[in-house]
Amino acid sequence: MNAPFSKKKRVYAWIGLGVSLLLIALLVFTFHGQKDGNVVQELYQVARRGPLVISVSENGEINPSEQITIKSEVEGRVSLLYIIPEGTIVKEGDLLIELDAAEKQDQLVNQQIEVENAEAGFILKTEDLEIARNQAASDIELAEQALEFAEEDLIKYTEGEYPNKLSEAKGNLALAEQELEQSKEKYEWSKKLYEESFLSESELKSDELSWKHNKLTLENRRGALTLLENYTHKRELAQLNSDVRQKKAALERTRRKAHSSIIQAESALRAKESEFNRQKQKLDKIKDQIAKTKIYAPRSGQVIYSTSTGRRWDKTEPLAEGAEIWQRRDLIYLPTADTFKATANIHESYLKSMSTGMVVHVQCDALPDRTYTGVLTKISPMADTSRRWLNPDLKEYPIEISLNGGIGELKSGMSCRIEIILARYADAVSVPVQSVVRIDGKTYVWVRGSDGKPSRHEVEIGLDNNIEVHVIDGLVGGEEVLLTPPLSDSVRLKGSIENSDRENEKAPEGV
Repeated sequence: MNAPFSKKKRVYAWIGLGVSLLLIALLVFTFHGQKDGNVVQELYQVARRGPLVISVSENGEINPSEQITIKSEVEGRVSLLYIIPEGTIVKEGDLLIELDAAEKQDQLVNQQIEVENAEAGFILKTEDLEIARNQAASDIELAEQALEFAEEDLIKYTEGEYPNKLSEAKGNLALAEQELEQSKEKYEWSKKLYEESFLSESELKSDELSWKHNKLTLENRRGALTLLENYTHKRELAQLNSDVRQKKAALERTRRKAHSSIIQAESALRAKESEFNRQKQKLDKIKDQIAKTKIYAPRSGQVIYSTSTGRRWDKTEPLAEGAEIWQRRDLIYLPTADTFKATANIHESYLKSMSTGMVVHVQCDALPDRTYTGVLTKISPMADTSRRWLNPDLKEYPIEISLNGGIGELKSGMSCRIEIILARYADAVSVPVQSVVRIDGKTYVWVRGSDGKPSRHEVEIGLDNNIEVHVIDGLVGGEEVLLTPPLSDSVRLKGSIENSDRENEKAPEGV
């Protein structure tokens, strides 16, 4: 079965080789003829005057004007268990896709255990905080009570005990002085009575002993008063003041310690609460991920697989049950309107001549007999870099064209050819692009003279459509221009005007 096919290929190869050799021979012959000054034949074209349309043509693609992109929002890579057949007309809420949720279900069980453990830790730390607060309140109350008692002891001593002791010591001293005075008088009287033999010796000694005893008692009570005023009172006062200061310091330490304990308990509680909330969020996320394994239609429309609109270089695995799906991958396009748009990439050299609102003609490869009219609605401000690897110097900008009609005929992903009308002229002079050359920044054509020989004419040119160029000044309709002008000291216009002369002329109004 391969033999006829191989034979046909060989025939085509020989034909292609023959054509190539013929073209090479023709070029060599033409080159030698020009070199010797003997031009075999000079070709001319009449400068045309009349209606002129300047347009740009590019290949594009048909897409719905509005559509919803259905993406996978499940993290990681999962298997595709079910996908609705492409082309199905769905209603809002219909199941479109189901992804494998087995791994997520296992994560859900493990995460529920983590949530329960975190909740238990959170409850425990809540109780610890209450205990710390109660203990702190109790410790502070005891410390405040101890301080209050110390202050009361100080007041009781300074305002009660010490004045009483001082008064008692002074009273005892006064009493001792009176008793001493009386015993001394009695002793002196007893001595007189004894000398007159009215009193016995024993009675005299008894009165003498009483006097000496009272004298000693007076000395003791003077010493006790001095001791109370100069030593005992100072020591008691210092001790009580120290107790008050110590109790105040103890109260401050207790308050700080209680505050620190509460802060630690609150911090531990917040950490557990944060952990509990984090685990709950992870649980909610897993539940949300499981819910997202089933994707439902957000509104009515016709199902279009994303892989059906992929480019030739797109190596994306076709959508089918069992395929591996990764997060954020486009899965389904769901058109939300009956209208269509055409998209294409335009070379940067045309951008200055283009603006939104221009008329565009679109013809689809699948519908060669139909031409659709549209309007240029969007010119991207950023160049498309998807094909830069083919040509790093290539800069193309995506555009969008809103189409009129096509309902029931156009399909998403159809290839098309767009023609953007840059300008329309009711009466203009135009010549073939290859007849114009550039010399030192100026443009020229070679016009056949009355003697039949070509002469160089400077012209002012405007827009071109890669076939004809608009001649603004320097040429009139009906003049013949040379199609093969001399190439020495010149630069062919074709391809050069795309980058410079386009800015010399703007599209007429009413385009």
